[in-house]
Amino acid sequence: MNILFFLTPKSQVAYVLEDYTLRQAAEKLTFHHYTALPILSEDGKYIGTVSEGDLFRYVKNSAQMNYREAEDTPVCDVPIQREVNPIKSDCNIEDLYHIILNQNFVPVLDDQGIFIGIVTRKSVLGYVFEQLKKQDK
Repeated sequence: MNILFFLTPKSQVAYVLEDYTLRQAAEKLTFHHYTALPILSEDGKYIGTVSEGDLFRYVKNSAQMNYREAEDTPVCDVPIQREVNPIKSDCNIEDLYHIILNQNFVPVLDDQGIFIGIVTRKSVLGYVFEQLKKQDK
């Protein structure tokens, strides 16, 4: 099975660019009710994933941080606590299963390392559940 079957395309994914500010990232997380967002370079390459926890720890450890300073702090300055591993679009389904067990979503990259979308744990579990229902009939 091709992992692209599970793909949510980039056009439907909320993400931040590397030059976004901490405030912009926080507002995007809040608006979409997400706990993490992929960070992309200007040319579309996947850099990493920033989480609410990463932002919180950064603000907490910056004793004098205020909302005004958050407008001047690039999101790339925020240390990322947990690495979210991407996969290539041509990887096999077994590799996807091993990664999706430990991540809510998996960024998907094309052959040039360009971010093309994500595979969510929800989509994989939904598929597995449907297959199990078919077997029970």
